[in-house]
Amino acid sequence: MVRPSALCFTVLALVISAKAQAASLGLIELPQKPIAPVLGLADLTGKIHQLEAYRGNIVVLHFWATWCAPCRRELPALQKASEKLLPEGVVVLAINVGEASDRVRRFLSDRKVTFSVLTDPSAESRRRWQVNAMPTTYIVDQNGFIFFGAIGERNWAEGRLMRQILSLKDATPQKWVSNRTPKLAE
Repeated sequence: MVRPSALCFTVLALVISAKAQAASLGLIELPQKPIAPVLGLADLTGKIHQLEAYRGNIVVLHFWATWCAPCRRELPALQKASEKLLPEGVVVLAINVGEASDRVRRFLSDRKVTFSVLTDPSAESRRRWQVNAMPTTYIVDQNGFIFFGAIGERNWAEGRLMRQILSLKDATPQKWVSNRTPKLAE
């Protein structure tokens, strides 16, 4: 189970680091590598996606909303990144927070998006994942640990971001994995 204090510390570290990272717009490595909270949401076709089902893959969890201008601007780059990352075993899941599926579907109708878009009209995932700003992105490693995070707009197709994400692909388990149970928290 994720300790609230550990996740709060992680989110606080992200917020504090956001300004320092703004110039470089890279990903922030989370010092404690918390276990990812449970996530189970429907996509726009009604199919339920459980984060646990993606174990063994690196997962980019991108929290966004249609009313968020930076979120709208970065969608094309997120699409390009998804196209490059998918063959490498990296899954992109975009989680729309607080809006009805119909609204999200209408918004995406004239945009080319092939990655899975999940909807959370109740915004429960925002609370559980402590998303305090849009967009917020977490990179979950193959073992279910949150390794990187980002608050704010990024150019997801930029080479350095892609390399940071793909660096997890060949990474050997760190000692932080050895003293934790690599199961997703409830």
